[in-house]
Amino acid sequence: MVKKIKLYNNFKISKIHQRSILLIGNFDGLHLGHQKLFKLAKQYKKKKKIKLGIVTFDPIPKMFFNKNLKNYRISNLNQKIRYFKSYDVDFIIVKKFDKQFSKIKCFNFIEQILYKKLNAKYIFVSNNFRFGNKREGNVKLLKSLEKKYQYKVIKPEPLKKKNKIISSTLIRKLLSNGNLNKANKYLNRKWSIEGVVQKGRMMGKKIGFPTCNIELQKYVIAKTGVYGVRVYLENRKTFLRGIANLGYRPTFSQRKILLEINIFNFSGNLYNKKLRVDFVKFIRKEKKFKGIDQLRSQIKLDLKVAKQKN
Repeated sequence: MVKKIKLYNNFKISKIHQRSILLIGNFDGLHLGHQKLFKLAKQYKKKKKIKLGIVTFDPIPKMFFNKNLKNYRISNLNQKIRYFKSYDVDFIIVKKFDKQFSKIKCFNFIEQILYKKLNAKYIFVSNNFRFGNKREGNVKLLKSLEKKYQYKVIKPEPLKKKNKIISSTLIRKLLSNGNLNKANKYLNRKWSIEGVVQKGRMMGKKIGFPTCNIELQKYVIAKTGVYGVRVYLENRKTFLRGIANLGYRPTFSQRKILLEINIFNFSGNLYNKKLRVDFVKFIRKEKKFKGIDQLRSQIKLDLKVAKQKN
């Protein structure tokens, strides 16, 4: 039997979800550092026999404050909710981050929301957690008010690998540098993009390699180039193997970034279908070719590399 998880879009939660364990944060990518926090929360849930909930924000506050920050997310909201559900949570609050919410003073956030509305018992946060107007609230303040508002703050030490803290910022940097292997290692899964297949200029088909095209939306831009990928069609658990080009297609003088996927041994119409594309390996960086023939020869070489086990 599949467990029913309650999804809220505000802080008016049911009484059965009050006095619970709360994990608060953006949790973009739900990487190994976040997973450490979630695993500890699961242990508390089992030991204390209470509910476990998540408070997260959409859009990510940094994207709200910086409208020019278009490509930033490691995961979209649907992916994030799916990852949450794998950690035995009972409820998820996705709070819309807007102008009104951004102006809440940190003391009001604690008293009015954490205490009066959510009535949290245990609050799990990461080391760099900030909240309230102008990010004036921090973990120190949250801890100082534990007794007054009858909650306990749990803040595990950040997870480090080779003296580097595993963070969403680090993973974004690894992806943009083309260090996909390390990014996938720190995510503990393949980095993936979800999107709807759109009609393109049919250039791939014209040169003998038909592709399905997906816009990048708000995802972080990984290093432009060619990747070995796995493609999941909507509602299918098995994947199809393929090759993808993430970039601006300089040979065709394109200015808009696009993800183009060639699925091996596949025929069928995928327009308007939703795909998940898992990035398995980085093959080469994007480059401009003198003409179609040179591009076609390079694609044949790329296909050989991509078809090695991925």
